[in-house]
Amino acid sequence: MKKLSAVQRKQQTLVLDIANRLEEQAREEIPGMVQCWFNVQYHQFPGSLLLRFQFESEDAVRSAEPELRMWQKRLSAALLKKGVVLKDMRRHLVFTTEEP
Repeated sequence: MKKLSAVQRKQQTLVLDIANRLEEQAREEIPGMVQCWFNVQYHQFPGSLLLRFQFESEDAVRSAEPELRMWQKRLSAALLKKGVVLKDMRRHLVFTTEEP
């Protein structure tokens, strides 16, 4: 794996911090939420960022689906506070049962 540049390390720290905070909030507020994990290509950041909220079952995903837009807005707002603008917030956070 290629070593990350100083800028990419800052991006990684930023994403980890926001993902951890959102995960903590989601576990408290959304029944059935297991964990948050993400993929990102740092050379294409923030366009390649994808956070996934993992749920224990498809039923849990379906019951949480109405809140998806609110969580996408929270992600966008958290990144914006750090100076990162998402062009289309709907592409950067999804609910799933997949594991990392």
